[in-house]
Amino acid sequence: MKPPAIIILTETSIKVARQIQEGINSAMIYGLINRTQSADLSYTNFGETVRELFQTGTPIIGVCAAGILIRTIAPLLINKNTEPAVLAIAEDGSAVVPLLGGLQGVNDLARKIASALQISPAITTSGEIRFKTTLLSPPVGYQLVNPDHAKTFIADLLAGETVKLIGKADWLENSQLPFTTDGKLTIDIRDHNSLELAKPSLNCLVYLLDNGNSTEDQKDLYPTILGEENPISPPETGLNPGKLAIVGTGPGAARWMSPEVREVLETATDWVGYKTYLDLVESLRKPEIIRHESDNRVELDRAETALDLAAGGRSVVVVSSGDPGIYAMAAAVFEVLEKKAKPEWENLDIQVCPGISAMQAAAASVGAPLGHDFCVISLSDILKSWETIARRIELAAEADLAIAFYNPVSQDRTWQLLKAKEILLKWRSPQTPIILARNLGRKGQTVTIKFLEQLTIEDADMRTVILIGSSKTRMIQQGEKKPWVYTPRHQ
Repeated sequence: MKPPAIIILTETSIKVARQIQEGINSAMIYGLINRTQSADLSYTNFGETVRELFQTGTPIIGVCAAGILIRTIAPLLINKNTEPAVLAIAEDGSAVVPLLGGLQGVNDLARKIASALQISPAITTSGEIRFKTTLLSPPVGYQLVNPDHAKTFIADLLAGETVKLIGKADWLENSQLPFTTDGKLTIDIRDHNSLELAKPSLNCLVYLLDNGNSTEDQKDLYPTILGEENPISPPETGLNPGKLAIVGTGPGAARWMSPEVREVLETATDWVGYKTYLDLVESLRKPEIIRHESDNRVELDRAETALDLAAGGRSVVVVSSGDPGIYAMAAAVFEVLEKKAKPEWENLDIQVCPGISAMQAAAASVGAPLGHDFCVISLSDILKSWETIARRIELAAEADLAIAFYNPVSQDRTWQLLKAKEILLKWRSPQTPIILARNLGRKGQTVTIKFLEQLTIEDADMRTVILIGSSKTRMIQQGEKKPWVYTPRHQ
């Protein structure tokens, strides 16, 4: 099961959300932007966020009314065999209500949450209440071969039929199932040492005991159980071995991630990236996907690690925020590929999956300031000299291009932004509109419009992208609504 997403609507729910998070150890807290301050991730639209999580198979824990979750997810309810766990938690932590995902362990998750909140879960599954176990969602290590037969099987149990057990399973023996030696119904536990094969049916549930054999080995051993029409296949990895994908997850909000990027992330064997960026997509990580996190300033080492992993037959994803080809990891990977040129890298299948860049998200939040010719300049002088940066700013300003500044200020680099402002004011009016966008799509997002003459060092940090208008960029007012900024298409 993927790490769950805990959804809160207000900051008053954060205490309960943290209790839940501590109780299940692997969840991320999503908070409604502008109404929460302490969440791990921010979102702007409850319905869109919940539906995206549901469609990607992420368990959802909503600290909210059950009704809002039900109405949000209702249009997506198609196949109960694949839907993730969905639970509603009272805002004061007084109730835990499993709503969906009986086949994905929702009741077990409800018990863990209830234990963390020191209450009893509101489990309503008739079979589980009466028999103190769940046949549809067996413990780790057991695979129900014929789940489609389970509904009728459980209904017969509830109607009074008895059941006989073939094999051994503590979770069943310790339950309150009506076991007898001559039961009309049968539960059959099988492993690779079994010589006699069982045939699943409405009257016989068959559980395959995972003892370390691969699924293909089990298929060879149990052709009657598994059959050719409905085999238990090994976990899908999506990407073929020996592949490397370099992805951009967008500025931070889940809704800005492309379906291609989401699919590649979910089907990888390994994620490689800066810890902060890996944390942003942690909710999509399956337990079997291995994280390889590192500091933000070791891009070339990170690229080499990813290439080596892929050369070893792994399906590797290098994770960047924004777009991977804009001041991110795509260039670093190809730089290492060119400079080191290891023979084992020659046949790797490499792909770059684009993402929404910070400058695009910033521009969209205020209108269309990049609506005509523009350029992008990083103010970081780690990989190039300030003289080069200053010359490029001068030329862009003289050419009257709108400009997007990345990496404007850091703890060790505070003077470059004012130098850039000084250069710009040689060619731009002090009243030129500028946009300061910080933490786009994440907790604490702010977008501010002001004039060039008002720009200060305190306005920015490394999480800020700055858009500088051209001489033609305009700021307009739409009635009493917020102002918009755009650059006309005719200059």
